[in-house]
Amino acid sequence: MRTKSIFILGFSICSLVAFSQKKQDERKQDSIKWKYTPNFIIGADVLSLGSGIFGDRQLIQGYVSSRVNKRIHAVLDLGYDKNIYQKNGYDAAADGFFAKLGGFYMLASDPENAFNGFFAGAKLAASFYSQEYKAIPVKGKYSEGVSLAFDPSSQSSYWMEAVLGARIQVFDSNFFIDVNLQPKYLVYNTQQDEIVPMIVPGFGRSSGKFNMGFSWNLAYKF
Repeated sequence: MRTKSIFILGFSICSLVAFSQKKQDERKQDSIKWKYTPNFIIGADVLSLGSGIFGDRQLIQGYVSSRVNKRIHAVLDLGYDKNIYQKNGYDAAADGFFAKLGGFYMLASDPENAFNGFFAGAKLAASFYSQEYKAIPVKGKYSEGVSLAFDPSSQSSYWMEAVLGARIQVFDSNFFIDVNLQPKYLVYNTQQDEIVPMIVPGFGRSSGKFNMGFSWNLAYKF
């Protein structure tokens, strides 16, 4: 009986050691599976380029992204935006550059191509621009409608935005198409004589804190 107990104890210890070693080997193997190698996808918003030919807004924007681990991608957006606002008595124009920095997480990806799939993420954005208000409606002394004009000035705005989208490879090439929605929230902006900006390059035309963006990008993977 004593010999049997010693055998069972020894077998149990060996089993635990073997199981622990197996788990360590599996964790080590998982860490070996992913190793960052330089990879970049450069894309341009072709929808905005096309619509700018027929509209008031001239928007040029693109991005550079890199896959930093199995599901997380870092992304940098850069762009130039020129727009006008002529509504409800306002006559304004603004143009300038903007940048966005953030990342996204692949919610679902193709087992054969980790760059294909659906993603969600967030970005911090800043815009530095010139604005000019040629007319701002105000009430006159006898409640008649009059307007004021202001000289051009340099301003800046900052916002946060979420990103929800999908990316798919074009056949077997290095080209990709991705589309995404960008709900935006304006956090802070400088003001000229307490004028609430009606146009913020990169953010869009909006008299409120919230706005929605959309992009249709053609990208190339290096």
